[in-house]
Amino acid sequence: MALFIDRKDAGQKLAQKLAQYANRPDVIVLALPRGGVPVGYEVARALNAPLDVFIVRKLGVPGQEELAMGAIASGGVRILNQDIVQALGIPASVIDQVAAREWQELRRREKLYREGRPAPDLAGRTVILVDDGVATGATMRAAIKAVRQQNPAKVIVAVPVSALETYYDLAREADEVVALATPEPFFGVGLWYEHFDQTSDDEVRRLLRLAAQAQADREQAAPNGGPA
Repeated sequence: MALFIDRKDAGQKLAQKLAQYANRPDVIVLALPRGGVPVGYEVARALNAPLDVFIVRKLGVPGQEELAMGAIASGGVRILNQDIVQALGIPASVIDQVAAREWQELRRREKLYREGRPAPDLAGRTVILVDDGVATGATMRAAIKAVRQQNPAKVIVAVPVSALETYYDLAREADEVVALATPEPFFGVGLWYEHFDQTSDDEVRRLLRLAAQAQADREQAAPNGGPA
């Protein structure tokens, strides 16, 4: 049984659980593209907070690409799921080949999505990492590790739905984890949405432009033109 109509609906419901972070100048919402961006957009809009992307790429097992043997993230971070790597006997050379391909895609997306906008400074910020759901959690763990390198004040993971074991794993690495549902058995993120179409690059760019304009409007309206 689906829990959410679509990512917009999920984002609006998730924002309600994050209301304590509304209207705070230190808060920034970082969405994991592509599916996390429509969710993150609704969260950022409700919290009156800036939105940006934090790009993470899953390292899929060759021939079983949906199975994550690890992930990479902006800032040169790479983490491996050692249980998967060892169980399947995946050699380092194969991991390196997959990682090299994914680094190319990560850099492509950063250039495409940012459209010349600089990456945000996360030092001292309360960072809310948003995705449309987490199954193994490999990409989110990579995101947490990469964000930590920029010395934020707090790292919060916020997702509509999570596998229960993954929820507990992430709770050990993030300062706070907000998940609206942790159904068991989990099966997959898309199962819990009525509509789970793939989010396009164009949609990601559209939402990021809207969020950037909203942030510019807030800053212009703030006293002395400072951050809202």
